[in-house]
Amino acid sequence: MKVTVSTQHTNECFLLDVSEDLELENFKAFCEVQSGYPAHEIAIEFQGVLLQDNKKTLKTHGIQDGDLVLLKHLGSYHATPAAVIPNFDFSGIVVPSASSSSSNGQSSNSLSDDPATVRQLLLDNPKEIALLQQNNPRLADALLNGSPEDFERILRQQYEEREKREQLRLRMLNAHPFDTEAQKLIAEEIKKNNIEANMEAAMEYNPETFGTVVMLYINCKVNGYPVKAFIDSGAQTTIMSLACAERVNIMRLLDTRWAGIAKGVGVQKILGRIHMVNVNNI
Repeated sequence: MKVTVSTQHTNECFLLDVSEDLELENFKAFCEVQSGYPAHEIAIEFQGVLLQDNKKTLKTHGIQDGDLVLLKHLGSYHATPAAVIPNFDFSGIVVPSASSSSSNGQSSNSLSDDPATVRQLLLDNPKEIALLQQNNPRLADALLNGSPEDFERILRQQYEEREKREQLRLRMLNAHPFDTEAQKLIAEEIKKNNIEANMEAAMEYNPETFGTVVMLYINCKVNGYPVKAFIDSGAQTTIMSLACAERVNIMRLLDTRWAGIAKGVGVQKILGRIHMVNVNNI
């Protein structure tokens, strides 16, 4: 099933294709792949309720296909999420485990400390591999074509690079707050906050725009011939290809006076119009 995840503190909104039997702690691990926040610092809110039991499945929590959940970042985590950095980084994923929810202040089992786990997690999820190939082709190549050692080396290298970039950004802001580059960073933060506020308003007043639409195909008969039709409830007219019209034997009814040009994503010639034809459900 497809679940839309919206982060509370960034301008990120992403779609996860997961099983309804996936446990909440594993769902958080997937969220971390997308958001860059450690899983043990992620809280998931659904329909205004904070989901507490990490061992329960998404289905048990009442999450269904097409639902929208809110990702909240807990704790004092000041680093910029990986999704905002152009070089998409999977180094901050947290291994879902009972110890990950511990609040003793010690570092949890991060995937940056256990590359073998994150490698297996990605290999077991083809959709995450596709996302990795799009956003981080170097790491994806090491995952699919390299050895486990190559994957570990690149994963740690990217994690270190991200940490260095974030430390440099914080030093610039603290040392020279009125510097031109620092002002650009501040302006970018303000822009992200404005985008986040805009998205939260959209989620409140137009939640349907964050859902998915299921395409509807039906088996029917046109002029007595079986056809698989695509239903568009907002369409003004029905469009049929020349090959299909010939197959269902209705070209004899074609009124060429209605010939023209159809313009949309592309341009296609309209041969004419058939004013009425019998259509039956199968």
